[in-house]
Amino acid sequence: MIDRRHFLATGLCAIAAPAVAQGFELDPKFRPTKVAISGQYGPGQLLVLPRAHFLYYVTGPREAVRYGVGVGRAGLEFQGTATIQAKKKWPTWRPTDEMIEREPHTYSKFVDNEYVQPGGPGNPLGARALYLFKNGRDTYFRIHGTNAPRTIGLSVSNGCIRMLNEHVKDLYERVPIGTKVTVL
Repeated sequence: MIDRRHFLATGLCAIAAPAVAQGFELDPKFRPTKVAISGQYGPGQLLVLPRAHFLYYVTGPREAVRYGVGVGRAGLEFQGTATIQAKKKWPTWRPTDEMIEREPHTYSKFVDNEYVQPGGPGNPLGARALYLFKNGRDTYFRIHGTNAPRTIGLSVSNGCIRMLNEHVKDLYERVPIGTKVTVL
């Protein structure tokens, strides 16, 4: 019979293995890793430390799986507590009006229209998206995959928390709607 530790260890190995893609090799510190964590966070919660570029999924008392992430650049990052109120596989995407105003050249195909980019490998949200809500309202911040794996470990996004597609697929399966997310 397989015990919990063996199951977690083999699962982590499987999701850590695809760290080489399209000529990109993920820094080993950003691979999913089982770690100890403060006892103030309960099992099932997510904790994000943007300055360290890590997301922690608390799996048990003082235990977590740590994933490397890319986060929002200065002034655009989310901070505080939110709840996952929606989850989508291969989500559609449209930049916010603020993003279009800030960088019209980058988002030119979205200017003066209602175009929504379909889900798929070319979509910036990647393979999965977890939608963060605060007090019942969409924050427009997401934990999502990325089509730019080189941004893991960097502060370059418009505020969302990016993960490798393989890693966000794993997290997507682990967390239910209603999961508490704390971003420090």
